[in-house]
Formats: sequence, structure tokens, C-alpha cells
Amino acid sequence: MTRMSWRSRTAMVLVAWIGASGFGRAADRVVVYAALDREFSEPLLNAYAGKSGVTVLPKFDVESTKTVGLTNQIITESVRPRCDVFWNNEILNTLRLRDRGLLAPFEPSHAADIPDAFKAKDGTWYGFAARARILLVNTKLVAEAERPRGILDLAAPKWKGKVGIAKPLFGTTATHAACLAAKWGQEKAEGYFLDLKANGVQVLSGNKQVATAVGSGALAFGMTDTDDAIGELEAGSPVAIVYPDREPHALGTLFIPNVVAILRNAPHPEAARALADHLLSPEIEEALAAGPSAQIPILKATRATARVETPKSVHAMEVDFEAAVKAWDRTAAFLAREFAGG
Repeated sequence: MTRMSWRSRTAMVLVAWIGASGFGRAADRVVVYAALDREFSEPLLNAYAGKSGVTVLPKFDVESTKTVGLTNQIITESVRPRCDVFWNNEILNTLRLRDRGLLAPFEPSHAADIPDAFKAKDGTWYGFAARARILLVNTKLVAEAERPRGILDLAAPKWKGKVGIAKPLFGTTATHAACLAAKWGQEKAEGYFLDLKANGVQVLSGNKQVATAVGSGALAFGMTDTDDAIGELEAGSPVAIVYPDREPHALGTLFIPNVVAILRNAPHPEAARALADHLLSPEIEEALAAGPSAQIPILKATRATARVETPKSVHAMEVDFEAAVKAWDRTAAFLAREFAGG
């Protein structure tokens, strides 16, 4: 199918949902900081605003400071919050805000449908619609028999200077690094990134740029997310997705959810709860699964079929997100020293 057909399918899901759903009364406006790419999140926020009558005031992330930029702004504004709802496209920076006491507990209608691994015990955040961290391979440059099998292959000498990652200071690449520190230990994780650097890994501004570079043949393969990889695949680029370390006894493929949280002392608390409840619904997961980002449903009540592989078909990396957030500061400082100029 073409990329346009997926957009059309998303629109059909939204239209069907809007026609069948109703909204309770809420405050007249809500401010949402959204880290999920604007092209994926804005249509959903606009649809909500159109049906509910609530004025949705979004602030979108930028690729150069993915996730971290919005998180730091929320911290800066914490004395007098401007943001009501934080729609994060990863999890660790939400946990950083929780640890600072900046999130308010709430209970969405579908809380029971969200697996325990993807929601806070204290009700301060809830996960939905995940992506996988994958390797995207250019099939014209890499024969099938030579395709990488795991993330360690990025450091293999045979691929010196031919592979890429997003700048690991922000977004899911930084989250991945902290998860590796929690899983492997700090020294091994730092050694891995030093090996990548020594192997001439190309550091691009974001995951989308990595996917584009692989699709164009500028890179043999690179590490990116499924939402960026699927765009190249469905555009007809000569690429293939490899789910790294997918064997049962290997490291596993990392799956990272979107996360919704409400700010403590949010300016519009009633509207914040209504929007958060809406985002954490099967209808939104169905729209994101059908749309161009091909997100992976998490809620048990969601009936959409994933267009990429999921933890049901691929061995998932076991991650202690609480341990990962504790590793964040040291990992971030290390990566800043080694890759700030990349």
C-alpha cells in the first residue's frame, strides 16, 4: 500500500470514532506538550479539539532536542506551570519529572487495560502505543546473508564508517543508552558507545535522518525506530527492518511506549484529565497503528493489528525503567562528553 493509503485509513478511523463518541463538559482550553512527531500527533489533537469544543494549545518537540527539550522546559516552568498534559514519545524523561514531584496522579477510564509494566504504581503516568528500536538495512548495499543480527554489529570493523545512529543526547537513542546502562552496567554500556565512535559511526540529528540516509544509500544500515523505518519501507526505498537480538536468549529488541502524564498544578486540570483520558483509549491506539507511524497497540481493549512486529513475535528486551532513570544522569553526561560535537 502507498503512504497515502495509510493516511486515508487513519482518517477513516478518526471519522468513525468521532461519529460514535461523545465528550463530557470540560474547561475551554488545554495546553499539551507533545514529543511525538508533529505529523503524527497534531491530527489527533485537532480531531479532539473539533469534537470536544476545547481549544487545544500544543507545543511540539523539535528533532534537535527530542524529548529532553520539552522536559527541561517543564522543569524550568515548574514554579508556575504552563503545560497541562505531557505527551512523551518515550518513558525515561517522564520518570525524571515524576522524581522531581512534578506529576499529578490520575486514573484514566482504560487504566485496567494497560499492562502493569507500562503504568506507574502511583498513577502519575500511563503508557500506550509503542515503537521498537530496530536496525534499518539498505538491501542494495547489504546482502541478506550479511545483514546485522544485533546492536553489537554497529561496532563491527567490516562496517566501519558505513553505519549511523541518531545523536544520543536526546529522544529514544538517549533512552536506549540509559536502558543499556541499566541492563549491562555502566562500564559495558559506555564501552559500547566508545566502540561505536571508534568504528566511525555517523551521528545524525535524529532517527528520521538515519532512516532517510539508509534509504538513500548514504548508510549501509543504522539504528532507528519503527515509525521512521516504516516510512522508508512504504515509500519503496530499498530497505529491510531487522529486529535486533530477537532470539530468546539474546539481549532482546527494545520496545518504548508513548507516555501520558498530567502536570501537578496544571493550569487547566479538568481539561487535562479529559484529554489524557482521550489519549489513553483504544481509538487513539487504533488510529496510531493504522497511520503512517505504525505504532504498536498496548491496551488490551485495542483491536487494531500491528503493521510491525511486536513482543508477541520478537523477544523483547527486559528493562527495569526505574533503574534506567537512575542511570540517566551519568549516562547523559558521558554521552555529552563523547558525542556533543557529533
